[in-house]
Amino acid sequence: MLATCERGDTRTMGTRTMPGAIGPIFAATAILVAPVFFSPVLAASCPAPLAQAKRLVLVATQSMDTALATLQLFTRRSADMPWKRVSAAEPAVVGKAGLGWGYPILDAKEGEEPEKVEGDKRTPAGFFRIGASFGFAPSPRRGYIELKSGETVCVEDPSSPLYNTIAKRSDIGAVLADDMRSSPFYRSGLFVDYPSDGATRRGSCILIHIWSAPDKGTAGCVGLPEPRVEALQEFSRAGTVIAILPATAFDRFPGCLPPPTVRPAALTGGTP
Repeated sequence: MLATCERGDTRTMGTRTMPGAIGPIFAATAILVAPVFFSPVLAASCPAPLAQAKRLVLVATQSMDTALATLQLFTRRSADMPWKRVSAAEPAVVGKAGLGWGYPILDAKEGEEPEKVEGDKRTPAGFFRIGASFGFAPSPRRGYIELKSGETVCVEDPSSPLYNTIAKRSDIGAVLADDMRSSPFYRSGLFVDYPSDGATRRGSCILIHIWSAPDKGTAGCVGLPEPRVEALQEFSRAGTVIAILPATAFDRFPGCLPPPTVRPAALTGGTP
């Protein structure tokens, strides 16, 4: 059984509208706080695409097996400058089963830690560029995808050449895909440019979208309160990177990331 994040009941067949780079003007939001600076690093020593990133969305969990997470935003003026915190720590959720190491960064795995595969209810751990914003309403954001009922789908079938893309139903042929407009959780969201592998079913349609509840995980995406999703759409200019990691793995990337702030295993609050 194929599974997208918070899949609706409606499945359709679909065409490609590849998620493009976005470049909204960064706007100050209510989550901005006093900046904190961290030690500069040599960009060449950090994993791509983090090495050259100037905007970072950091999602941290306590372990690979929890759905509760914390999200913070950081910026820096250049790749050899320190990260500056520009948001408070906010509650988030990841996959119902937690995290699994993403296809491009399997060498970071230790021991019996899980790897991301299609339908496992895990969000891929690693470093990925944030792609196009999407939603139900029109938007002037560059690359924005307005979701159309019965038309806009995300392709999860590994047999399709359009696997792991947002597409139009007329372009996907006889392939099953989810009608994105049918889910209220996709009213606002962003596509994560997760470089999957269809041949080994490494997962698809990884999104940042509205959560259903502050203590309920997704089918493999990152979930946030709706106002935070909208703020993140404003923050995420072209080249913004999301890092999704358990706190236990931060020391595997020395000097590359700010220290993690993690959400306790018990519910800490937040509003759906």
